[in-house]
Amino acid sequence: MRNRARRNRPMAEINVVPYIDVMLVLLVIFMITAPLLSQGVTVDLPHAAAQPLSAKEQGPIIVSVDSKGNYYLNVSNDPHRAIAPLLLANRVAAELQVAKNAGHKREVLVKGDRNVNYGKVVQAMVLLQHAGAPSVGLMTEDSKQK
Repeated sequence: MRNRARRNRPMAEINVVPYIDVMLVLLVIFMITAPLLSQGVTVDLPHAAAQPLSAKEQGPIIVSVDSKGNYYLNVSNDPHRAIAPLLLANRVAAELQVAKNAGHKREVLVKGDRNVNYGKVVQAMVLLQHAGAPSVGLMTEDSKQK
């Protein structure tokens, strides 16, 4: 009789094996998708001297290179107007120095048109190196959006 009463009682323990299986599947999914979230390449450049100007905004400094090889700077007075390479270097140097004096770090990014000569993008990176950018990121477009 006693054995029969023990067998008919409901089990009060939680079976954790299905929960462990779900956790392992989620872990694998996150391990696979985490590297896919980062886009672009970061290039480290050496420091150079810079001259200060007043900063208007604390967003990233973006240098764009269009298909004709013209440079554009998002922190210039007219961001939709092409800027000369020397003026670009001076303005970026000033923005970086102002941020450094204020104790902030500004990101510097290069956005090149896919049809532009690669040498123009490299030339923009050299200009940024001379302006004192500690590192330069290359902006890319997500291929899944097209």
